[in-house]
Amino acid sequence: MLLLLLACTHDGADSVDPQDSQEQDSAVLPLECQLVESGWGPDGETALKVEVVVSDLATPWAMDWLPDGRMLLTERDGRLSIVDQGTLHVLAQVPVTERGEGGLLGLALHPDFEGTRAFFLYATVDDGGTENQVQQWVLAEDSLSASFDRLIFPDIPARQYHNGGRLRIGPDDKLYVGTGDAGEPDNSQDTSSPAGKVLRLELDGSIPDDNPFPGSATWVYGVRNTQGFDWREDGSMLITDHGPSGLGNEGGRSGHDEITLASPGDNLGWPEVYACEEGEGFVPASITFSDAMPPGGAAIYRGSELEDWQGDFIVGVLGFQTAARHLHRLRIGPGGNVLLSEVYLSEEYGRLREVTMGPDGGLYVSTSNCDGRGDCGEGDLILRIGAQ
Repeated sequence: MLLLLLACTHDGADSVDPQDSQEQDSAVLPLECQLVESGWGPDGETALKVEVVVSDLATPWAMDWLPDGRMLLTERDGRLSIVDQGTLHVLAQVPVTERGEGGLLGLALHPDFEGTRAFFLYATVDDGGTENQVQQWVLAEDSLSASFDRLIFPDIPARQYHNGGRLRIGPDDKLYVGTGDAGEPDNSQDTSSPAGKVLRLELDGSIPDDNPFPGSATWVYGVRNTQGFDWREDGSMLITDHGPSGLGNEGGRSGHDEITLASPGDNLGWPEVYACEEGEGFVPASITFSDAMPPGGAAIYRGSELEDWQGDFIVGVLGFQTAARHLHRLRIGPGGNVLLSEVYLSEEYGRLREVTMGPDGGLYVSTSNCDGRGDCGEGDLILRIGAQ
């Protein structure tokens, strides 16, 4: 059976031929969660060209591009910068509380940047108590500085761990926010809480009338801690989520980071189910890994340089184990079944966090080795990945 053949093991099980996989999944087979019991999958065979775009950074977290091709970049310590042909200029030191996994995290450009010069930031702040906020900032006309404009969405629970933080503008021009459960798993099942969710907001922070739960920003719930998601052509969303780490309120469970195909209103199950467990009303994962493979940012590949990667889901991995620090390529069929799962850049650049497509068609990836969990060396990097 296809999924058994794809039960990738660390000793290098072969991938299924993508063409055969696509044909077998063309009828949209019922979803079967794929449990990878050992390791993370076979090494991929695509020859990659990796270029260092920016170096000497301190935990870069998110990037987005201005209409003229320059890059905006956040670092977790609060540094907000603009990058022009590899040269970095600091725009602002955003006031943040950098504790544990918090700080200056997500970034997304306003869809009407040319008219507003606005962009959104996800920041952990101490405002009479620690919380995560979505803020709107404005880039000065001379592009030499940026300033706070207004608060878009406050009161997202924050803790030392599980802060989420990813921001994306959706294909519908709404603002999507990935959050964590802030160490309180029950938050994830409460649609009135913004924690443990993918949220959907109007650009002014208000709740869209067509959200699945009236009056709630919740778009997808039952999430433990997501830092990566992207949309398929049919509007469904691929979401990464961190599995449990054995904390007392997590029932001693550990591992089983996962990738799930979700639609509006779906419940991914945390903390009621995890791994490949099933339950009424819960959407099962497409793939989950017994060995910890904490996923960072993720993007569907839409470039032209790596033609075979078109439509594949590319995930940065923030593992503690050396071999779990890699770039993961997944091909997921229309019904959510995994057709291909393979590993790139293993042990080459350390922990990988943000993964996003650039306006030049390149895949951009940030390292996260200076966050206390990797080997910082001479600093973190922004990498551009294309064809060799």
